[in-house]
Amino acid sequence: MTVRLRPHHLLCMLTYVGKGYNPAFTDNYDKVIARLVTGEDILIQEGPDEICQPLLAAKEAHCFRDSVLERDAKAAQDIGQLLGRPLQAGDVIALQGVILDQFRKAFRSGLTRSGCTGCEWFDLCSAVSQTGYSGTRLKLS
Repeated sequence: MTVRLRPHHLLCMLTYVGKGYNPAFTDNYDKVIARLVTGEDILIQEGPDEICQPLLAAKEAHCFRDSVLERDAKAAQDIGQLLGRPLQAGDVIALQGVILDQFRKAFRSGLTRSGCTGCEWFDLCSAVSQTGYSGTRLKLS
């Protein structure tokens, strides 16, 4: 099994502390994180993914906005540079502790934050990263 994620959610998952748009969203996000913790790989996809699902019924869901697609493109570029290869739809990432640590160090230092510009969660994610990711739900051995 794989968890289907859009590129910018590779960044969001790093600082997820159980806060979100509404209870259905956070409940779903908790389930996605639980799957990652059990070792499921990540399949990169374009557009709305498994984290977006509870928001898609809303009229004009922000998951389809150009700003979010731009966020995906910037995140894919940043993460691709970190991995040393382009990141694109169809790629699979085995999320192991070493990779999670690498992603979090890069996020905290700002190397992978260009996709975060303009995001309403920017300040929360910044605070979480600066406190050493305290309280995050994604923990791997």
